[in-house]
Amino acid sequence: MNQNLSLYRIFYTVALTGNISHAADELFISQPAVSKSIRKLEQSMNTALFTRSSRGVQLTEDGELLFSHVKSAFQTLENAENQLRLRRELGIGQLRIGASSTLCKYVLMPRLKDFIKTHPHLRVTISCQATNQTLQMLENRELDLGLTGRPEETGTLLFSPVMEIQDTFVTTRDYLDNLARQLGQPVPENLTAEDSVSFIKNGVLMLLNRENLTRQYLDAHMKEHTLFPENVLETTSMDLLIDFARVGLGIAGVIRQFVQTELHSGSLIELPLPFPIAPREIGFLCREEAEYKRI
Repeated sequence: MNQNLSLYRIFYTVALTGNISHAADELFISQPAVSKSIRKLEQSMNTALFTRSSRGVQLTEDGELLFSHVKSAFQTLENAENQLRLRRELGIGQLRIGASSTLCKYVLMPRLKDFIKTHPHLRVTISCQATNQTLQMLENRELDLGLTGRPEETGTLLFSPVMEIQDTFVTTRDYLDNLARQLGQPVPENLTAEDSVSFIKNGVLMLLNRENLTRQYLDAHMKEHTLFPENVLETTSMDLLIDFARVGLGIAGVIRQFVQTELHSGSLIELPLPFPIAPREIGFLCREEAEYKRI
C-alpha cells in the first residue's frame, strides 16, 4: 500500500458522512486538512473520488470502487481490535472442551451455538472420549473444560453444575411381551416393580461399557439391591443403546432426559423399579486457577 493509512481513514470517514465538515468533526482535524487529504489521494490515484455540491460530497464510480475495498479493510481492522480486546478481558483465545459423545450431543451442542455467537473471537475445539480420559486430560492441562458427571473426588478441579440427569431402564412393549412368554409368565397389562426385576434379571440388559461412569453408577445400584442380570450386552455409545432398545433387542440402561421423544411417542416404555435411582449432576470441570471459569 503506497498511500499513508491516514489518507484512507479520512477518505473512509468522508464517504460515510457525505460531508467534509462532519468528517472533520469526527476526525478532530480542520476542514482544510480534510479537503487537502482528499485532493492528495485523488492526485495519487489520478481520478476524482467525490463530486462536490452545496449539500456535501458524493462518491464517484471510482470512489465507490475504492470505498468498497477500504470499508472491508477497516471493518477487518475493527474486528481484530475487538477480538484482541475481548481476548484480554477473558484471558484466552482458545477453548478446549472435552466430553463424552453422549454429553456432547445432548448437553454441549444445544448450548454451544449460543456460546459461539456471543464469543465469536474464541477458537473452540472439542475432544470426545470417556469421562476418565477427560479428567486425565484436564489434569495434564490438555483441556480447558470438561463436561462430565460430578466425580466423587474432584481433586484440584472445580465443578460447576449445569443440569440433573436421571438414569432409567427402557425397552419396547413388544420385547417385554415376548420375554414374558419365553419365561412362561403372564403378559402384564400394567408393569409392576416386581415385573421389572424379573425382566432385567432374565432378559438382555444393554449397558455402556464398564469404563463409563453411567455404567458404574448403574452397576453400583443393581449390586446394592442384589439385582444381577444374566445376559448383558455392552456398547460404547448411548445412541446405540437407544437404537437397540427401539428395535426391541433388549432393555437399555439410559438417561431419561435423552429419550424423552421416544417415551412421549410410546416407542419406548420405562420400567418401574423397586428401588430409587438418585439423580446425578452434569457440569463443567476446570482447573482451579483457570481464568475462563467465569465464562
